[in-house]
Amino acid sequence: MIHQPTLLFIGGTEIVFVLLIVVLVFGADKLPEIARGLGKGMRQLKDATNDIKHEVTKSAKENNIIDTDVTKNVKEELNKVKDDLEDFTGSLKR
Repeated sequence: MIHQPTLLFIGGTEIVFVLLIVVLVFGADKLPEIARGLGKGMRQLKDATNDIKHEVTKSAKENNIIDTDVTKNVKEELNKVKDDLEDFTGSLKR
């Protein structure tokens, strides 16, 4: 069975259909302006979420809630276990 990639559970024909409707409603000359506006909005949203993440992390470090050494050690151990499991399952698949 061939799996085609989908975007948010929407297939290729649905995307083409939606784009056709957008072109008919807004016209081809307005599409660049709409895309630019959407891009700016997405960028502002991404910047806002990054600012929030930065502020939460900063306040957590100031209050000694986050211990970066502990999290690094946990990530290293998890990566070791993951590698061991991949080695084990790789030998089983063969």
